[in-house]
Amino acid sequence: MTKPALKKEKWTLSFDPKLKKAVIHAAKTRGVYPVQFLEDMVREKINPYGHTDVKDSVKYVRELRKKREDKTEEEFLEEILLWKK
Repeated sequence: MTKPALKKEKWTLSFDPKLKKAVIHAAKTRGVYPVQFLEDMVREKINPYGHTDVKDSVKYVRELRKKREDKTEEEFLEEILLWKK
């Protein structure tokens, strides 16, 4: 017996034209479809651990660094090495 084909859900979202342009531009720079870009962003925001599904690790580390500007770079690197252990 063959398995029945899975039905894909189709969604329609309304966007502000400026926001739509920004999403399309960001997707093009990453080389993915706009839908994939939006799915990745939602996954990053909802993921409880935050770091497991990060696509752009450089951006993620820069955001972490901005949050911890009160520390020196050496202290920041030491903290990362402690997490690694």
